[in-house]
Amino acid sequence: MKYHNRNKALLLLADGTVFYGKSIGIEGTTFGEVCFNTGMTGYQEIFTDPSYFGQIMVASNAHIGNYGTNDEEVEADKIMISGLVCKNFSFNHSRVNSTEGLKQYFEEQHLVAISDVDTRALVSYIRENGAMNAAICTDGTPVETLKEQLANVPDMNGLELSSKVSTKEPYFIGNPDAKYKISALDLGIKKNILRNLAARDCYIKVFPYDAGYEELKSFEPDGYFLSNGPGDPAPLLVAQETARRILAENEPVFGICLGHQVLALANGIPTYKMFNGHRGINHPVRNILTGEGEITSQNHGFAVEREALENNPDFEITHEHINDGTVAGMRMKNKNCFSVQYHPEASPGPHDATYLFDQFIQGINEAKNKK
Repeated sequence: MKYHNRNKALLLLADGTVFYGKSIGIEGTTFGEVCFNTGMTGYQEIFTDPSYFGQIMVASNAHIGNYGTNDEEVEADKIMISGLVCKNFSFNHSRVNSTEGLKQYFEEQHLVAISDVDTRALVSYIRENGAMNAAICTDGTPVETLKEQLANVPDMNGLELSSKVSTKEPYFIGNPDAKYKISALDLGIKKNILRNLAARDCYIKVFPYDAGYEELKSFEPDGYFLSNGPGDPAPLLVAQETARRILAENEPVFGICLGHQVLALANGIPTYKMFNGHRGINHPVRNILTGEGEITSQNHGFAVEREALENNPDFEITHEHINDGTVAGMRMKNKNCFSVQYHPEASPGPHDATYLFDQFIQGINEAKNKK
């Protein structure tokens, strides 16, 4: 077995708590909001999910890297997390269709990672004390220096990050001769969302996060999609105005995660930063309309205020998180608009929630029949 540099490393939390471990061999220091994901597989999809931009990921699964990476299993063109914390990092991988090992993948993008951490204790600590900023250090920087640097890292509450991950120029996905045309607002969109839309005979034009309604409308779409993404939805004022204009024209619109929150804010329904957030592939959701349960993939640190939503006469809650009762889905009573706080394209159930894309197409067909 090849020798690997296993220098001592540490994770410093904003409250001064330190967890010790070992470097996987990439020297440096990185900062971000520490959070944990309870998924037992799919680590490459997690690392490349734009919704995780600016966050240090704690993997609750004991083994990371054992099946390497695959170029086809990414949600963006680069790693989006700020750093990785894990228990056991596998330098050797075994899978027929793997492209390369995880360490090589990290080296190419200089992602700082720490292993041999007591992640059970760390996850318990975050659960009890909440998500907070943190630093991973593998280069020997003194703790007091790290504390000074960490104090200058902006808090996720009020932080706009869509501009960091959104496309700079519009681009197209799918068959130009498809039956449906969709204008998608890229707030941090995942590739598999686009794949799901294209698989339903959609030709999608993806627009930057700050594109206005007239720009989206110029594509002459049959429907509009508001994507997932990182950070606080409150600063996304242009996206909120774009959503208001879409709704004013009563056009079909579907929102996922950050897009779901933007739709709420566009209608005066507040959002809030959660104590820990929901991140994993086994989150139970109840479909209030059907009474059925869904096993869902979730990744969000903000949520829509349930009481405000219940008091809004134009909306109804369609889905709720079974564990804590938070809003997992909503729809407008008199508009062709619905949204969810989870990821139907991730298919952890395995396909419990993919019907939502079909529901979007159904809404488009209904709108076409009225014209």
